Amino acid sequence: MSQPSVAIGPKTAEPFQWKRFFSLDNRYIAPMFITCILVVGQISFGFLESYKKTGIAIAVSLISESILARIFTGKWPNLASAYISGISVGILVRSPAIWPYVVCALISIMSKYVLRVKGRHIWNPSNFGISVLLFLAPGTVAGLSIQWGNYLLPMLVIWVLGSIIIARLHRFNITGTYVACFIALAFLRSYITGSPWQSEIAPLTGPMYQLFIFFMITDPKTTVRSKFWQCVVVAIVAFVEMILRLEHVVYAPFYALFMVGPAALLIEMWFDSRRPVPARVAA
Repeated sequence: MSQPSVAIGPKTAEPFQWKRFFSLDNRYIAPMFITCILVVGQISFGFLESYKKTGIAIAVSLISESILARIFTGKWPNLASAYISGISVGILVRSPAIWPYVVCALISIMSKYVLRVKGRHIWNPSNFGISVLLFLAPGTVAGLSIQWGNYLLPMLVIWVLGSIIIARLHRFNITGTYVACFIALAFLRSYITGSPWQSEIAPLTGPMYQLFIFFMITDPKTTVRSKFWQCVVVAIVAFVEMILRLEHVVYAPFYALFMVGPAALLIEMWFDSRRPVPARVAA
């Protein structure tokens, strides 16, 4: 018996899912959030050195990311990460000259492709570039030091948005652990130095720290896998930062992450290399 023929119509295109596009898991949420920090900070305090220098840092990051990705991978990259690096440089770097913005953005992006171990970059790009520049050119380059002061609204807006986004990305354990450790160690610093505890906690309310806790220490590419060890590593970052602060190191959080973050990744890689490979995986 012959089977009845079934007419197969043309495949209809899947409707665009606006709900998914605007979801908090979208890859462009982080760039949108860091732009929100820039806008709120600029409107409230005018904390940019200049629009021109920030634009240069962003442009250098995007161009260098595109070129290096094509050279090393043969593909055009998604530029969301490069945008975050560029805008972070534009916000955090302070210099009367233009070249630090160019050099810092270029170093940040190059570190992703040059400083790699087993195919993985081990430094957060903007943390690497800013730390190198602050260390090598302290006479020309400084870091952002503006605080929100008594204006709680901009700080609350950024903290609420940042907390929601980081929680949805399942990395709030890192930010929460760092903040808790920073506050606890601030009281310890106050006891050791005799300074008021309010002054020890105050840096946490500044835009520099908000970029640090929401973007640098939570970077998925440069953090260990286990949530428990993520918390351990970030607690060590906070402790090293406290030691550096007691030694009057101005940019202690950047240097602490610069030292601790890559060391944690290298230790994780070393342990991974010593684990026996399951037979089915080897086959």
